[in-house]
Parts: sequence; structure tokens; C-alpha cells
Amino acid sequence: MAVSRYRDVIDVIILTHCHYDHTAHITAISGMCDAEVMIHASDAPGMSDERYNLAPLFGARSPPLVPDRLLKDGDIIGSLEVIHTPGHTAGSICLYDRERKTLFSGDTVFTGGSFGRCDFPGGDAAALRDSLNRLADLEVEALYPGHGEPVEAEGIRHIHAASQVIRGYL
Repeated sequence: MAVSRYRDVIDVIILTHCHYDHTAHITAISGMCDAEVMIHASDAPGMSDERYNLAPLFGARSPPLVPDRLLKDGDIIGSLEVIHTPGHTAGSICLYDRERKTLFSGDTVFTGGSFGRCDFPGGDAAALRDSLNRLADLEVEALYPGHGEPVEAEGIRHIHAASQVIRGYL
């Protein structure tokens, strides 16, 4: 496993949401690293509910996992601030480093002006629009999405583009 060489330095795993493609190996990784697993309180039930974590869409079964810590908007973990960004799921979060102007966006927003689907259980297009508008107020240089290529500069442009695109869906 690619993570194994970092087992001695990983002590926290923050999940941006409960979908299986982000949580599939969390039990093995957290056990190998002896790491604390964190997720927003609104997505914690989805860790063991396959209607919400979508494991069957990946041809899989998800082992239930009880997170070690439930997060809420405004929590600070190291240099990262938890920003609750519902829409893709009820408990989607982004992690923002104000000093470095870096955003880890999970599936809330991707580079190129796209965003996570909101038609799965727990999704909400209007909430996602509001979340993107909230992110558009941040200073973001580096943007690290849950899928696709990250950008190291002008990440806010991608957030603004996504904010414009979603308006066309509502």
C-alpha cells in the first residue's frame, strides 16, 4: 500500500465526506498508522449506511466504521480550518489553510469550474450553490480537489467558475 511508508507520520485522517470512493480503505489505513479518523457529524451515519456511502455503485460493501471525532464548521485541526460545505453530501467539508491560502476541497469543487454531483442521497443543489458562494469569498491560491488535477495558483478562479456554472442548474 502506497501509504505504508508514511505510517509513522500519519496520525490524523480527515474525511471530506462519506462516499465509498473516499473511504474504501480507511479501516486498513487508520489501523496501519494508528490514526484518528474524523468526519463531519452530518456524514458520520453514512459511514455505515450504503445508501449514502454508495458502496454498491463501486461493486463493494463498506465495513462500518465509527469515526474517532465528529467535526463541525470552524473546527481547527493543525493549520486547517473545517468549512462545512453541504451539497455533494449533507456533511461535505473543505479544509482551508488561511496562511498558505490552500483549500482541500474534497468533492465540493474541482478544477476547471466543476463540482461534485448533488443527485445522490444527501445531495442538495441549492446547498451546494450556497457552499460554492461561501468558498468564493476565500483567498485561495492552491486548490486540491478530491478528483482531478490540483492547481498551485489562482485556485479561486476555479471556485468562481463553479459558482457561475451551478447558477445555470438552479
